[in-house]
Amino acid sequence: MAHHMSPSDHDPNSDASKARLYNPYQDLQVPMRNLYQLPTSPEFLFVEEARRQRRSWGENLTFYTGCSYLAGAIGGGATGLVSGVRSFEAGDTTKLRINRVLNSSGHTGRVWGNRLGVIGLIYAGMESGIQAVRDTDDVLNSVAAGLTTGAVYRAARGVRSAAVAGAVGGVLVGVAVTGKQALKRYVPI
Repeated sequence: MAHHMSPSDHDPNSDASKARLYNPYQDLQVPMRNLYQLPTSPEFLFVEEARRQRRSWGENLTFYTGCSYLAGAIGGGATGLVSGVRSFEAGDTTKLRINRVLNSSGHTGRVWGNRLGVIGLIYAGMESGIQAVRDTDDVLNSVAAGLTTGAVYRAARGVRSAAVAGAVGGVLVGVAVTGKQALKRYVPI
C-alpha cells in the first residue's frame, strides 16, 4: 500500500502546511563568498611549528627517499638502456631487441633506485637526528648527516670501506649545500 502525498507536503507556500523548510544559511549575516575563502598559507596547531622555516622529519623522510629513488631509477634505467642496446646480436628480431632493452632497463633501474632510496632514507633519519640532538639548523647538520650516512651504508664491508664512504658522503653533501647556496645567491629565481 503506497502512501500518497498531498501537494501541500512539498509546497511551503500552501495554506495546508504551516511549517517552513530548513535553510542552514538563513541566520548567517555573512556574504556567501566569505564562507568558502580558504587560507592559502599552512595552518599549524602550535606557534613553534609556524615559526620554523624547515620541513618536518616526516616530510624530509618522504622527500629525500622519494627523490633519491626517482633519481636512481632514472639513472639505472638509462644505464640499462645502454647495456640492453650493447647486448644486441646480429640475428635478433625487433621484438627480441625491445625485450632485451626493457628487461635490462627495468632490472637496472630497480636496483639503482632501491640503493639510492635506502641512502636517502638513512640520510633523512641522520639529518633529523643530528638536528634534534644539536637543536640547531645549519650546514654542519647536513655535512655530518652525509658523512654518517656513507659510513652506515658501507659499514658491513668493513671499517676502511665505511670510512671512505663516509668521507665521500660528507664531501658530496658539502658540495651540494655549497652549490645550493651559490645558486640562491647568484641566480635570481
